Amino acid sequence: MRFATPWAFLALLLIPLLLYVQLGRKKNQAIKFSAISLFRGPVISWRQRLSRLPLFLRVLALILLVTALARPQQGIEKKYDISQGIAIEMVIDRSSSMGQEMLFNNAATTRLDAVKKVFKEFVKGNNRELTGRPSDLIGLVSFARYPETVCPLTLAHEALNGFMDNIALVDNRSEDGTSIGDGIALAAARLQKAEEVMSKEYKSDSSGHYEIKSKIIILLTDGAHNAGDLTPVQAAKLAAGWGIKIYTIGIGEDIDLSGIQGFFARMNRMAQGVDKKTLQEVADITGGTFRMADDADSLRTIYAEIDRLEKSKIESVRHIDYAEHFPFFAIPALILLIAETVLRATLLRKIP
Repeated sequence: MRFATPWAFLALLLIPLLLYVQLGRKKNQAIKFSAISLFRGPVISWRQRLSRLPLFLRVLALILLVTALARPQQGIEKKYDISQGIAIEMVIDRSSSMGQEMLFNNAATTRLDAVKKVFKEFVKGNNRELTGRPSDLIGLVSFARYPETVCPLTLAHEALNGFMDNIALVDNRSEDGTSIGDGIALAAARLQKAEEVMSKEYKSDSSGHYEIKSKIIILLTDGAHNAGDLTPVQAAKLAAGWGIKIYTIGIGEDIDLSGIQGFFARMNRMAQGVDKKTLQEVADITGGTFRMADDADSLRTIYAEIDRLEKSKIESVRHIDYAEHFPFFAIPALILLIAETVLRATLLRKIP
């Protein structure tokens, strides 16, 4: 309930003045009698008891009329959220090498745990460099020798933490490995059907509209591709054909091997873990970027850079329909005024 012209309530200040005029003024009229014994034990009639009823009805009618003048309205609010978001697939390496130590807030933890914790900050925000991604469609893919979908693309980010916590280091030697190409391919296939996912999610909800602005993959690995059917470059070309951009992040120390060429350069890249040349090529093919992260702070910085490059848009359209309710006050006020007039002219009539 709201009032379109609330200043009309100032008229209520006139009511005390009306009461003063009607009740506060002194009457000097009198009739002289030789003795007051004639008036002992007078009986108060019902007319005397109801003598002030017309005044009460008038005051009540005035209150209702003033309220009607203030134009009470009842609004039905309709809110439409028109969002333009980004479909993001997080592709996370869970091979045994991700069990090596990495700093997170000056404390040692595994690389995988650090990646998981900073990912949660990226999605939710940390009130510092990361603002969160509330309007983005986010999914999870993990890989070792084989890739798997951990969480399908969703806007229900509350569920992501639970799925992320379930990602663990591979504990079966036969499943250990680094299938970067297949991990990228699985994530790209999921993103390619992102519109289909959203159409199903909004099938029964016509209150909003969601538009996928772009599709990206964020790949985090500390190794070099050594398993799977597709090479990282082949998977990158597949993703590029579907309009998907890939941001590659190498987890580990950034060691400069630029002076080493040929076979020995490849062997050194393998020995040091991150195949920076391949990750850079994957990013270049799809229009993304490649960065190295050796601790949680550098990983946050990379995510902050992605935040700046990939922005989402949320627009809320608010529409309110108001219904006028002044008749509910004006009509009773009119009835009360008619009742006052009738009473003053008939049953409660006074003779001057």
